[in-house]
Amino acid sequence: MSQFSNYSKQDLHLLGRSSFVIKTRRAFQQLVRFGWEQALSCLFPVVIFASLAVTQVLPLPFLPRYDWLLVIFVLMQWWMVRSGIETRDELKVITLFHLIGLTLEIFKVNMGSWSYPEEGYSKVLGVPLYSGFMYASVASYLCQAWRRMDVELIKWPPFWIVVPLASAIYLNFFIHHFWIDVRWWLSGLVIIVFGRSWVTYVVGGKRYRMPIALSFVLIGFFIWVAENIATFFGAWKYPNQTDAWSLVHLGKVSSWLLLVIVSFLIVATLKRVKGRKQNATE
Repeated sequence: MSQFSNYSKQDLHLLGRSSFVIKTRRAFQQLVRFGWEQALSCLFPVVIFASLAVTQVLPLPFLPRYDWLLVIFVLMQWWMVRSGIETRDELKVITLFHLIGLTLEIFKVNMGSWSYPEEGYSKVLGVPLYSGFMYASVASYLCQAWRRMDVELIKWPPFWIVVPLASAIYLNFFIHHFWIDVRWWLSGLVIIVFGRSWVTYVVGGKRYRMPIALSFVLIGFFIWVAENIATFFGAWKYPNQTDAWSLVHLGKVSSWLLLVIVSFLIVATLKRVKGRKQNATE
């Protein structure tokens, strides 16, 4: 006999409603936990946006704005490592992204893709050195989220596929100025290569999973949103924003998507290499 045979229809309705309320409450709590972990992982990007906003509204003395931003970001990076929020290994990854981003910035600015119109002592070939930290902040977020949420990769492609694909995506940012733009071909390759790959993460003691291609899209979209905020506060300017600010073209999402993929592939590869070394020494 069913365990519910002694309950009336009204009792069963109330039980069902109570169960729904409990599940909804748990889902909301998990969503809040997820948002909190994401917010903690975005500490460096938050400082960047706050600094851009404050220095735009409240000019600081003695140094140009770009130089103050560089000082603030260097001090923030030092404090994060000093306080243990970031590890020295993560600092190495972030420094690599700083150099990768700065190289891309110098090339793109000199090709006229965007500009940094303000004065600054720390500008190299028209690019302020603080700009590299905006790329480094993406790596900081990935490293922080990876550690905080115990990220694991399922059915990750082999090294000999991942590295050439990441290199091709990065090089296309340069080559398409002189040759054809193959970003959509590369996007197709990403779907093929990572079509069966998943990323798993822990929230509130429970492990979830997501198709890794979807995580690329979500991160790329939110970076595009962040880019609109950054350009609004004068971090840099696109040609159509010279006279007045306007929304960054939605097509830039594809560029950020590919850059996120490069960032993720580099972090994932370094994490896996480190994990293998640790396993070999145990």
